[in-house]
Amino acid sequence: MNFRKSVFALALAVASVFAANAQEKVSPARTATGTAAGSEITINYSSPAVKGRVIWGDLVPMGEVWRAGADEATTFTTSKAIRVQGEKLPAGTYSFFVIPGEYESTFIFNKVAKQWGAYSYDSKQDALRVTVPSEQTSTLEESLVYEVNSDSFEIRWEYGKASAKLAPAQ
Repeated sequence: MNFRKSVFALALAVASVFAANAQEKVSPARTATGTAAGSEITINYSSPAVKGRVIWGDLVPMGEVWRAGADEATTFTTSKAIRVQGEKLPAGTYSFFVIPGEYESTFIFNKVAKQWGAYSYDSKQDALRVTVPSEQTSTLEESLVYEVNSDSFEIRWEYGKASAKLAPAQ
């Protein structure tokens, strides 16, 4: 009888561990919001962690289209038409991709908002591509983060950062 209780207790403990791990997402969903250039900006993304890996140039190859997060493609929504790096972007929801580079990166706003990663990315569907400055920082950003400021938005992860200026579309 004690043996059965021990086996049951062990099975219950193992099941609890699996249930706890199943609830903890590897790359949790995050949202960055703010008002910029007179528009409400919302960025929905999955936020992977560094976990001791080399991100830029290894996990995320330089010079190649990256989904700018994990799982589903990151989405960028603007409630009004805006200018990104001086170029007009109509109001709407876009999938957001990045082509990372050491000193400059390309931000891509694609008309196909719902897609898994960058696997079916089609450049013919790009609404806008802009070149933005990218740089190395001295501060480790363990989890991928987006931030919307009054006149820009930025992406930070590991020791890399890139940002785009935003302005009213006028």
